[in-house]
Amino acid sequence: MKQAVTYELLHKDAKTGARRGVVHTPHGDIQTPVFMPVGTQATVKSMTPEELKEEVGAQIILSNTYHLYLRPGDELVKEAGGLHNFMRWDRPILTDCGGFQVFSLSDLRKITEEGVEFKSHLDGSKHLFTPEKVMQIQENLGSDIMMSFDECVEYPASYDYTKQSMERTTRWAKRCKEAHKTTETQALFGIIQGGFYEDLRKQSAEDLIALDFPGYAIGGISVGEPKEEFLKMLYYTAPLMPEGKPRYLMGVGTPDYLIEAAVAGIDMCDCVLPTRIARNGTAMTWNGKVVVRNATYERDFTPLDPECDCYTCRNYTRAYIRHLVKTQEILGIRLLSIHNLRFLTKLMERVRIEIENDHLLEFREEFYKKYGYTEE
Repeated sequence: MKQAVTYELLHKDAKTGARRGVVHTPHGDIQTPVFMPVGTQATVKSMTPEELKEEVGAQIILSNTYHLYLRPGDELVKEAGGLHNFMRWDRPILTDCGGFQVFSLSDLRKITEEGVEFKSHLDGSKHLFTPEKVMQIQENLGSDIMMSFDECVEYPASYDYTKQSMERTTRWAKRCKEAHKTTETQALFGIIQGGFYEDLRKQSAEDLIALDFPGYAIGGISVGEPKEEFLKMLYYTAPLMPEGKPRYLMGVGTPDYLIEAAVAGIDMCDCVLPTRIARNGTAMTWNGKVVVRNATYERDFTPLDPECDCYTCRNYTRAYIRHLVKTQEILGIRLLSIHNLRFLTKLMERVRIEIENDHLLEFREEFYKKYGYTEE
């Protein structure tokens, strides 16, 4: 049977688990490792699809099952010809399963074997997400990559609860696979859970690999745990994932975590971080974060980042962007969003080159020093 999404390994870094590859999808190829901007409600906040392609260089974006199910409704999106047509984005799209959003509604939801009953954060109306329902929604949305329905446990969580949750996630994954009808046009990825317990992560990976999904994700890390816990679980779990399939680490977007993910052998990462911090007046640069709303930039007529080639840095100064942020002008958020998204896209372009040259560890060290991180 023809697979909608396949992975091609181009090069392995000689000193690490890092991989340079290509993910082939119905809407084009994705050079990996890649950072994927998040377009929760069928839009990356304040960005047009043209800007994402031409100014940012985004290869793939994410949209959110939970939010689009509530508004405008997956049936309406299907009527519009699917997400690609609805939002005018002709490159690949990944939709998450809505699990993370539903589980963050801790006081508004009830988990059973059947699925999750929850109240909408918009109007309090009751809904039920089952694995079958989540497959139907994502098929209506028409994304290239769909995620199986999982439970993301909070940090910290007891061993017993995490085990019970992980086993249920596997049973749900099996139901998702059985319900998935559009295998030639949409790929379904399994999500490895197991909290911060190595034996549970191993069990989850083995059980999901046995189900033979075309790609796998690590879920349930980068959920508020200390960095050393994150790194330990990342470096333990990534090698358990199949070599010949895409590997996706969910919800990671700080430069250090993206580099660590690549070193561990991850192909795909996503996060709302670049646009979220843009709305707070913060820019990521090759020399660390710049909080442009600070008074120190009032008369700073230099670009956000002299090393950046983005539209914002080619045309505008820190002083001007600070003025826009202080006066709450929409343009300020847009310019910072373009810059932050381009910065992470450029970072991953550089990571791909360093992997090809077997130089990723040295690059990590240089980058950390310049950015102001300390290696832990």
